[in-house]
Amino acid sequence: MLSYQHIYHAGNLADVHKHALLAVMLDYLTRKDKPLSYLETHAGRGLYALDAAEAVKTGEAAAGIGRAEALFPADHPYRRALDQIRADHGATAYPGSPLVAALSLRPGDRIQLAELHPREFAALEATMTPYGAICRQEDGLGFALARTPPEPRRGLMLIDPSYEVKADYAALPPLIAKLHAKWNVGVLALWYPILKSGTHAPMLAALEAADLPKALRHEISFPPAREGHGMVGSGMFVVNAPFGTEEAARDIATRLARLS
Repeated sequence: MLSYQHIYHAGNLADVHKHALLAVMLDYLTRKDKPLSYLETHAGRGLYALDAAEAVKTGEAAAGIGRAEALFPADHPYRRALDQIRADHGATAYPGSPLVAALSLRPGDRIQLAELHPREFAALEATMTPYGAICRQEDGLGFALARTPPEPRRGLMLIDPSYEVKADYAALPPLIAKLHAKWNVGVLALWYPILKSGTHAPMLAALEAADLPKALRHEISFPPAREGHGMVGSGMFVVNAPFGTEEAARDIATRLARLS
């Protein structure tokens, strides 16, 4: 069983990048009066306490959302989700992507979430069931293929592996091509780490060579979280990127650049 638990990293700058862009895309998609499906392959526990010992130990939240929150105005979709979660769960609560999505969606939209880790799944189910989510303890990449195309067909899938299994880097480009072939109207959003080692680079080259429609690659850079840490940035590769996503991504990058 894989050991990754996101509580050690919740609220870091990669989360800020990913969640802010996710919130913007869902905000645009929900403007049209048609139902949506939201699917997520590696959902984690959905809700995190940033005063937990694990989060305090790494200091990633303090260096991330602790510094970045003030950069987003109150009417930004990401900031609205943060404010709502704190109103509901307390000042140190932080929403994972399932909660960012749930707070962006409407009655009639559908949420399906996968998480394989037993403890993370139990927490996810407890957190997300009240929001109407269907939670499945499944391998995320298998879940993605099995659940597409969803109903409603209009929607977004977030693919957010921990990359603890290094084979994921090679598996993801063909998977995304298959998902697009099965669900050509779906927005497919892949998060990936920017690594000093360059391990992510062949994956990105394969994705770009696939010539997928309305593809957007967006990256930010930041210092390592601690000495010896290999992640120096965060990336999102989006297929069928909604209108305005590129502009919103530039805005997020401009805001986060003020931290450097």
